[in-house]
Amino acid sequence: MKDRDLNPKFDKLIERAGQLLSRIEAILPQPLSAPDWHISPAWRYRKRSSGHGVLEPVRHLAAIRLGDLKEIDAQKEKIQRNTLQFVQGQPANNVLLTGARGTGKSSLIKACLNEYAPLGLRLIEVDKADLVDLPDIVDVVASRPEKFIVYCDDLSFEEGEPGYKALKSILDGSVAAASPNVLIYATSNRRHLLPEYMKENLSYTHTSDGEVHPGEVIEEKISLSERFGLWVSFYPFSQDEYLAITAQWLSWFGVAAPAIDVARPEALVWALERGSRSGRVAYQFARDYAGRHSQ
Repeated sequence: MKDRDLNPKFDKLIERAGQLLSRIEAILPQPLSAPDWHISPAWRYRKRSSGHGVLEPVRHLAAIRLGDLKEIDAQKEKIQRNTLQFVQGQPANNVLLTGARGTGKSSLIKACLNEYAPLGLRLIEVDKADLVDLPDIVDVVASRPEKFIVYCDDLSFEEGEPGYKALKSILDGSVAAASPNVLIYATSNRRHLLPEYMKENLSYTHTSDGEVHPGEVIEEKISLSERFGLWVSFYPFSQDEYLAITAQWLSWFGVAAPAIDVARPEALVWALERGSRSGRVAYQFARDYAGRHSQ
């Protein structure tokens, strides 16, 4: 009789223990799983509230093409050449794109994806805060036939951030060899990705023959950006360059050539009000102008 009374209680205890284990497993970090890579050429790495990392497809890609980007021909040639080498299985470099805001750094990477996605290029966007998970991302794609660009937009670090060391290790410092089908493309307004202070110049030393050598603090700040094999710098646009970019975007939005000429004074006022003659400002003006004159 007692055994019969104990069995239901024991079974219920086992059931409750199983439910508890399932809940615990649900909140524990899980290994990053590979998605269906055929859904999209672009992906975002995201952390769930549970701490799980997932790769989410980008459903709507920016339609920008390399031919749409004007006044950055030298930068375009370098990035396009490096990306094509990568897609073709040739040696290629990790890339750091730095310089003035709104000059086409991010747009150039998106345009390269649209250009070479038919040849097997894929892109994974990773936020700075999630760079500590880069080794997991690399492990997931290492055996794939496609070529993957891990893309970090507007990248910069403050002192002591964990993503700094993770990126540094992946670029050139880990005991494991880098996967041949993965490159890092990062954009930043800071050439060395870290804040630089006037007092750090005091750490420079001078030799007897007049040579100048940076101190340890400066060396540490330079060490990350040095691991990018290709540096591409972007510069503020002149007025003529800004107007040429504006004309390109107005044409892209379907504005006729005579109307583009008429729009030049308005484009200059728009830039003056924004305090910038960047490509981004030109694009924003073109959207506004084309929308106002679409009827």
